[in-house]
Amino acid sequence: MNAMDRLEATLEERTPQPTGLRADPARRLTGPGLIWDRPGAVVDVYIIGSAREMVVALWERHARRVLDALGWQGEELICRRFEGGVNLALSAPPDQLYSAVLAAQAAWHFCVAELLDGASLPFDELIEELKAIMADEANPPLVGLIAAAASHDVDILWDDDEVSLGHGTTSHTWPAEDLPAPENVDWTALRDVPIALITGTNGKTTTTRLCAAIMRAAGKVAGLSSTDTVQVGSDVLDRGDFSGPGGARMALRDPRVEVAILEVARGGILRRGLATSRARVAVVTNVAKDHLGEFGVMTLAELAQVKFTVARALATDGVLVLNADDPNVVQGSADAQRPIWWFSLDDGSPHVMQARALGRPCAYLRRGALTFFDGKAEVWSIAIKDVPILLGGAARHNIQNALAAICACVALDVPFAAVSAGLSSFVSGPGDNPGRFNEFAVNGARVFVDYAHNPHSIAAVCSALAQIPAKRRFLMLSQPGDRSDQDIGEAATTALQFEPDLMVVAEIADYLRGRELNKTLNLLEASAIAGGLNADQILRASSPSGGTKLVLEQVQPGDLVLLLVLSDRERVFEMMPAS
Repeated sequence: MNAMDRLEATLEERTPQPTGLRADPARRLTGPGLIWDRPGAVVDVYIIGSAREMVVALWERHARRVLDALGWQGEELICRRFEGGVNLALSAPPDQLYSAVLAAQAAWHFCVAELLDGASLPFDELIEELKAIMADEANPPLVGLIAAAASHDVDILWDDDEVSLGHGTTSHTWPAEDLPAPENVDWTALRDVPIALITGTNGKTTTTRLCAAIMRAAGKVAGLSSTDTVQVGSDVLDRGDFSGPGGARMALRDPRVEVAILEVARGGILRRGLATSRARVAVVTNVAKDHLGEFGVMTLAELAQVKFTVARALATDGVLVLNADDPNVVQGSADAQRPIWWFSLDDGSPHVMQARALGRPCAYLRRGALTFFDGKAEVWSIAIKDVPILLGGAARHNIQNALAAICACVALDVPFAAVSAGLSSFVSGPGDNPGRFNEFAVNGARVFVDYAHNPHSIAAVCSALAQIPAKRRFLMLSQPGDRSDQDIGEAATTALQFEPDLMVVAEIADYLRGRELNKTLNLLEASAIAGGLNADQILRASSPSGGTKLVLEQVQPGDLVLLLVLSDRERVFEMMPAS
């Protein structure tokens, strides 16, 4: 065990959890995030009762003492209060973030010792151990490159293994332990590529993929990171959830990339922060209840603040693209410091009308066509029937996603001809948009596979498919075990908008997340019965692929099937006939 691990273990062992308090492990902050724009570390503390201000006062005193003793007099503290707790953060030099985590843990250790009126580790000895760890972690060449990049107006991306300057075709990457001196860098050869950051509770992956398709139609090589892949053009670099800063760095460092479309998820923002502060465009598709209670985000208003973090990453000439139909987005826009391009399903939306009156670009649905107003006139439109993923207008959520993509790509200077070509060629299949509204034909039935897993996304998909006539309707639903009983029940009742004749509730063994087997199924079944289904209309399956098998064995011509597949998707796709 190295010195860092030893000290971390000692702090963990010697820092009890006081009654009424729970502190989560400290984590590094590497980029702009909810709390602030500085690198450092944070401890999330959840508090029962009225001790929050006492905790804040203790943190400000003990954390300041630790920082000063470490020689970090110029570093800052911040306390972000939330309902039921507080985020306690300290800033640190960018090459000292593991040490910053230990500093935060040490400060919290002294807070707890005073709270419990107990013994603490010897302050001077702990500081000396921390200083030795700081000396090992220090990377002066990195600090020099960060300062030089700022003076040359070039982005720098760094992690444990690599450091890169610029993006894409004009970037250069070095091993973190072998960095050049700033005077040995050819700064004239380095440039940043145009970047779009896309976030929201739902729709961000589809919007990201639509933007990439439009870029492909424009002849641009796009780097894309999302909850499914990192890819450059059609070349998939890796599969998995890459909606955090690691996926963004992978895309931005690829020497083929000419433009970057980066999905930004809530978890990445809160755990580490954003990978860059050089975006040309930031999109917020919507804000709906999802994952509340984590990292001190307890309310929809706080979740909106998380999503709007992308606005902090905008360059001075950046554009913020927002959904005028979402009240949480509208409310979150009040403090926006960049120009807003609104999009809406209603050409009479107050925000669209105001934008037109003020001569600001916006996009909206008008007379069966997606339309873009450039600040002076309606300069472009495309009919709903010419955009396959809109299902003739039934998929209202995809109309919003398409409008968001239109705004983002126009802000990135893409010609309208390419926007039209990208939208008209993009289909709801596992090739273009895997897991999002994918349609298959099975024994004369229409079968849709979708990733929707929270009430907002489930409502969007179910309301769209409810408009399609069908002989019988089959629904499969699964939920992760870490959702609250209320959220799981709401998912089931929301899915009843599909008006299923038969519903299969499927267990997800790898998503139990602490909940006992069958408990999630019991909740789903009880909620569906309370919502109007009979018990004999509900079947159980041990997995999504097992549930899919149950459904496909029964479908006949004229039936409509919706498979809501959060996990096990590849096996579900394998059960579908080739197109």
